[in-house]
Amino acid sequence: MRFLTQKITTASLFLILAISFSSNAQSTRAAERFDTLIIGGTIVTMDPTRRIIDDGAIGVRNGLIVFIGNKKQLPERIYSRQTVRADGKVIIPGLINGHTHIPMTLLRGLADDLDLQEWLTKYIFPAEAKNVNEEFVRAGTRLGIAELIRGGTTLFCDMYYFEDAIAQESRRAGIRAVLGETLIDFPAPDNKTFSEALKYTESFINKWKRDSLIIPAVAPHAPYTVSAEHLLLARDLSMKYKVPLVIHLAEAESETKYVMEKYNGLRPIEFLESIGFFTDKTIAAHVIQAKENELEILKRRNVGVVHNPQSNMKLAAGVAPVPAMLRLKMRLGLGTDGAASNNDLNLWEEMDTAAKLHKVFSRDPKAVSAEEAFSMATIDGARALHLEDKTGSLEVGKYADLVLVDISGLHQTPLFNLYSQLVYATKASDVTSVMIGGRWVMFNRRLLTLNENAIKKEAILFKNKIRKSLSN
Repeated sequence: MRFLTQKITTASLFLILAISFSSNAQSTRAAERFDTLIIGGTIVTMDPTRRIIDDGAIGVRNGLIVFIGNKKQLPERIYSRQTVRADGKVIIPGLINGHTHIPMTLLRGLADDLDLQEWLTKYIFPAEAKNVNEEFVRAGTRLGIAELIRGGTTLFCDMYYFEDAIAQESRRAGIRAVLGETLIDFPAPDNKTFSEALKYTESFINKWKRDSLIIPAVAPHAPYTVSAEHLLLARDLSMKYKVPLVIHLAEAESETKYVMEKYNGLRPIEFLESIGFFTDKTIAAHVIQAKENELEILKRRNVGVVHNPQSNMKLAAGVAPVPAMLRLKMRLGLGTDGAASNNDLNLWEEMDTAAKLHKVFSRDPKAVSAEEAFSMATIDGARALHLEDKTGSLEVGKYADLVLVDISGLHQTPLFNLYSQLVYATKASDVTSVMIGGRWVMFNRRLLTLNENAIKKEAILFKNKIRKSLSN
């Protein structure tokens, strides 16, 4: 009997141990695992309901957002390799700069207070002809990307030369980018003919089309610099690979006059429509010279439009019909243009300017609200680049592209309305940390993927080269 009792006790012990082991194993499996967990702060999601979450939490795994909500909603069991406190900060989607010429940061301030054609033909084109090479492009790209990241930009759309070098520098810096080699009907620094540039573009697309950060594009310069035949070749290449088609469009009266004289009285948007240029992935920068019926063409063709208020103002190119675009619910984002015509890459200034410019121009203080301006720099900016399913808002399943903003400064005090504060009071210097695809590229105001001092020294050396080249 004693032996039987001992045998039962031993069996019970094994059963208890087995149950305990199973329970522990289930507990381990049930634990929610994050690469990074951000706790605290106020989250501005820009999701379809425009949810704002106080005392929030964001869980990131494999470069994606896998949890977002109030921190009380976190699972009981969690494991995170890194936990970041965001108390006293606002967490926003990464800003989206929809139109840049990123290496032109090296031409910042070279020629100012001129109209578009004089600025281009007498200063910018000659300076580029004498100075733009791959070394120039890499140095300017590093400078531009450092500025973008410091200001909270996580995605930019670019059109320039040596675009493969821009892609390489963007990838090293860890920033997301839509990049297109400029296709133009006169000799460029890297490709002397349109045919060469088109071949370069196809090779560029094949090289980068599967990259997690770089989205290759086809980028014919404009209707006044690219023939109808070549515009259609660019369109065909875009459609072949299903990549974005980026173009300057309706950006000045001189463009409208030229196109109308050449193409039987058709205005730029009408002309592109007449030749069947637009694809479902077209991105059009500026769009100032646009009537209501032309906006309806762009809306019908699903064209993304990028508004560049400060560059347009500085070159006196005109004021884009943004309130009408908003009424039509067009794909409308914000861009800075190149730093040679702006003179910075600061999306916070563009938001502030976009909201105020259209108020005074329309004489309507309700035109372009703060929330609409902020949306143009985030989720609507993603829509303009046809990437709204991937980025632009903080939602489960989207890229972990996010920014932490300090709101404790004097100029941020007091705070009544968050959208108003972000658009009318926040500065680029208020950005403290930037994450792109789950990777911190700036943390506590320190750039992690770029050497800021080396970049500035290199830029000064190029300034001296540029000045010398133009004096000869």
